[in-house]
Amino acid sequence: MPGDPPVPITVWPVPAPNRGETMSNAMGVRLVHNLTHPSDLIIDLAGGPQLARAVIAARRRSHLHTPRQVGWGREAATLIVTGWPLADTTSPVDFFLRCRESLVSGGCVAVLLPHGDVVLPVDVVIAAKRAGLAYLQHIVAADRPPRRGQQTQLDIHTDVLILTRSTEAEDADG
Repeated sequence: MPGDPPVPITVWPVPAPNRGETMSNAMGVRLVHNLTHPSDLIIDLAGGPQLARAVIAARRRSHLHTPRQVGWGREAATLIVTGWPLADTTSPVDFFLRCRESLVSGGCVAVLLPHGDVVLPVDVVIAAKRAGLAYLQHIVAADRPPRRGQQTQLDIHTDVLILTRSTEAEDADG
């Protein structure tokens, strides 16, 4: 959006997810280890068992849910992971409002999108901002890592938008 500083873009060399799943095992591990600490709570709204495996291996705590469930628990989470588009009829802004209510201050929502649609990430970021979340980082997941000094065509399969419940947004609210 005009006036917003650009967000950092990071490339993660991880395998593509299997058909019908949100992420690969390696992606789940990277999300858990990069965005949480031991004893942090993670809300898993992703399709497939990959994030749950990473949570168990890293000894984190999680609530596994479907986006339609009423209430995601009483305790605020450090990380919410979801695929996109949403499977139910919840509006994107309503979904992100619910995420914001379920996050600790400084907590993150990781939205995993299939790569290819240039408009979809923009729509997600706009809906998240309307719900009071800030766009923190863009992760590009590719099968091969880029090689220094070589022109490499990245085989990008997933865009991960990291959104945060920033303290700045809360200061503006109150």
